[in-house]
Amino acid sequence: MRAVDHKHIKNILEAALLGAGKPLTLEVLSSLFDSCSGPDRKTLKDLLKSLASDYEDRGIQLLEVGSGYRIQIRSSMSNSLIPLWEERPPRYSRALLETLALIAYRQPITRGEIEQVRGVTVSTNIVRTLLERGWVRIIGHRDVPGKPALLGTTKEFLDYFSLKRLEDLPPLSDIKDFKGLNIELDLPEPGQQQSEVIESKFSAHSSIEDNEKIGEDVSVGLKNTNSPS
Repeated sequence: MRAVDHKHIKNILEAALLGAGKPLTLEVLSSLFDSCSGPDRKTLKDLLKSLASDYEDRGIQLLEVGSGYRIQIRSSMSNSLIPLWEERPPRYSRALLETLALIAYRQPITRGEIEQVRGVTVSTNIVRTLLERGWVRIIGHRDVPGKPALLGTTKEFLDYFSLKRLEDLPPLSDIKDFKGLNIELDLPEPGQQQSEVIESKFSAHSSIEDNEKIGEDVSVGLKNTNSPS
């Protein structure tokens, strides 16, 4: 395929991602081209990577998140664009954010297990809000008396926090250094202000001692994110 074709395809990809207003999968992007003469999967990925490089010094970026590829504003631009947002973002309590963090790091997890770690009761409103927000879903039930629901995160959670997969979460041991993650108590609506995610691996085999300290560490981490850098 000639270079001129590559440029045309990149223009189509850019237009599609800007016009869609939501993440697009590789399959959807591939459907924009003729199956015979269009780019193959590898070429498409290479062109998306090239397009992302084109944005390196600009106020927007191309990211691969849980639901596909998306063009969005950089988090560093958010404060400058606040006047464009007419509606105030919803406020979420520290308890809700700690609960969300526990689900993200220890899923699948039950409400009772969250309460055991945090040392306080998790209100029904918190779980309902996370479910309605689309960040959390019921993925099964624990095989114990009462069959408590097992909670896990969703693709919407990954999309909102600009994550491709759960492994992109910062290590649990680094949670108190979440300045780059920029989780705030005054969270914005999707598409308004995205969190800048630290590129690091999630430790899936945290020790029991780490698990018991999650509630304390999350609280410290959330406090630090609201401190001046």
